[in-house]
Amino acid sequence: MIGVGLIGYGLGGRVFHAPFVRATDGLDLRAVVSRDAAKVHADLPRVAVEPDVAALLARRDIDLVIVSSPDALHAEHALAAIQAGKHVLVDKPFATSLAAARDVAAAADRAGVVVTAFQNRRWDADFLTLRRLVAEGRLGEIILFESRFDRWRPQTSDLWKEAREGGSWFDLGPHLVDQALCLLGRPRAITADIATFRPGAPAPDWFHVVLHYPRSRAILHSSKLTADHGLRFAVHGTGGSFIKHGLDPQEPAIVGGARLSDTDFGLDPVAGHYLAGDGSGKPIEIPTLRGDYGQFWRELADAIPGTGPNPVPASDAIEVIELLEAGMRSSRERRTITL
Repeated sequence: MIGVGLIGYGLGGRVFHAPFVRATDGLDLRAVVSRDAAKVHADLPRVAVEPDVAALLARRDIDLVIVSSPDALHAEHALAAIQAGKHVLVDKPFATSLAAARDVAAAADRAGVVVTAFQNRRWDADFLTLRRLVAEGRLGEIILFESRFDRWRPQTSDLWKEAREGGSWFDLGPHLVDQALCLLGRPRAITADIATFRPGAPAPDWFHVVLHYPRSRAILHSSKLTADHGLRFAVHGTGGSFIKHGLDPQEPAIVGGARLSDTDFGLDPVAGHYLAGDGSGKPIEIPTLRGDYGQFWRELADAIPGTGPNPVPASDAIEVIELLEAGMRSSRERRTITL
């Protein structure tokens, strides 16, 4: 069994990490770092609660450390875990700077441990469906990939996430950038407009980013002032178009008390629509594949003993951070940045 220690028990630790660790063969959640032991024990009565990161890293029964602390601590905690000889999973964003991301990757290479980034939305129901359509050739060559995470949150809050450096671009941007890289590869340039529109918002809450490819463009967009926020994907290629509304259901299901073993877990009831480019008919309903965040964890459980590949290598995470930084620079300087 791979002993797992979790740093942080906020939304990430409670929803995206602990349930999946407990459901994955070969992984055993043994300790959580938290200042609120009662909160942890309400969900995990048999899991130890450690007062700080040093206490967790001192445990000899911990092989894998999940870093789900505030963004500014990601690199610090990852480096400490690597120095202690632990494998590491870092929540998004992998780091708050490109230099820090490279430091983490280099340290893991020297120590001979696995370091991975939590890019769970590669296994979103809608994205899995889109990738299947691309693999089948039904979209042909993609000309425009539009990916949106819009919300209706007109009121600000005092949560630290609302004030993170980079705002929404460093919160939701890592997901959208990673999916674009998976689908289209590395772009040649980036043009970004990152702004703050809500009164009193402490950090950007809106972005519109264009990734430039030789024969295509990717538009990554997010706003917290969009009442009609249903559109998720609009993908247009030489073979046809695919339109998808609605968000992957896995996160809200867990928040609402669902179990990973529920027969309908990961099922998205909102179908997408495909229109062939040959003018042969009306849009065709495309049932959405089942979302499966568990696949990330199964692959990680194989990667640590060396029986499978790293599900999200550090090189992928570094590329995401590179684009996030370039986007900030593009918006600040109001120009396209060549990569």
